[in-house]
Amino acid sequence: MDSWIVWLILAAALGIAELFTLTAAMGIISVAALLTAGVAAIGLPPGLQLLVFVLASGGGLLGLRPLAMRHLKQAPAQRFGVSALVGKSAYVTHEVTGRGGRVKIGGEEWSARAYDETLVIPVGTTVDVFEIEGATALVYPRE
Repeated sequence: MDSWIVWLILAAALGIAELFTLTAAMGIISVAALLTAGVAAIGLPPGLQLLVFVLASGGGLLGLRPLAMRHLKQAPAQRFGVSALVGKSAYVTHEVTGRGGRVKIGGEEWSARAYDETLVIPVGTTVDVFEIEGATALVYPRE
């Protein structure tokens, strides 16, 4: 069997392995094997083929992999809209019960209900927003 076919089979196997690992390492080595298959197809001896493979793999792993990993890491998802209000503190402006009330969250006044329906939260209390249901904040007093 010709050596370029062996390098192509190795490149394909490493490419498939990369699909399962998603580390970018197997993909880079797969590209090095593909490059080596091209070198083998033009007739270079096995020693030079191995040298091309080692240099391409090493260069890719040391030079390209850190760049690829930096791009793969995504910034934490930023919350916006009403989901950004969950976890914030609020100030009770009208007594809050399990049925209703009003709180001020970040300068805006919201309708509110106590997260625990048995609670009565007096005016002036600082509360935490646990959930937003429609236009109503479900709150619980800070301890």
